[in-house]
Amino acid sequence: MPGETPQLHLLAKAPLPGQAKTRLAPLLGTEGAADAHAQLVRHCVANACKALPADHITLWTALDHTHPLFGELYERFGVTLAQQPGGNLGARIRHALNSSSGPAMVMGSDCPSITSDLIMACIQQLSTHDVVMLPAEDGGYGLIGTHGDYPGLFELIPWGSDRVLSATRQRIEALGLRASYPATVWDIDRPEDWQRWQAIKSSM
Repeated sequence: MPGETPQLHLLAKAPLPGQAKTRLAPLLGTEGAADAHAQLVRHCVANACKALPADHITLWTALDHTHPLFGELYERFGVTLAQQPGGNLGARIRHALNSSSGPAMVMGSDCPSITSDLIMACIQQLSTHDVVMLPAEDGGYGLIGTHGDYPGLFELIPWGSDRVLSATRQRIEALGLRASYPATVWDIDRPEDWQRWQAIKSSM
């Protein structure tokens, strides 16, 4: 219902060397890429907790559910921890959105351009739209929020490609859903993305 505070679900891998942010390894090395991933997860959770109370935030873990990073974030912020299920990204997003009643949003943990203010803007837009989404510069999206279960949003999407956003927007239109796209964001996958983020931090 309008005005109901949504649940926010964050998806995060454990920062295991060789399994997290591997495309940053040419710049940072395998260990450095894992450390960079841990930094991004911490930043993401901190931003989320500036926008919403911890009891409205769930951190969905993958690879190593008992990794010390997740315990650290639980102790520091009080967010709920849950294990990501199997399946492709669409199945995991849909599972998180449907894990609680009422409006919900899902975002990745490698998108520092999603600030707490932008999360608040998405919450506001979701109160008057069926779907809220933050398109990403690489053709994907950094956040999606819904009021109900729309399976078609996540089926037969070319996950991992630059067509994720366009395919999802086509589904939104086909389903007759009213959507809001408050801003375009960018995530960190490649060395130049990491350098962009470091430049922004150094200028703050």
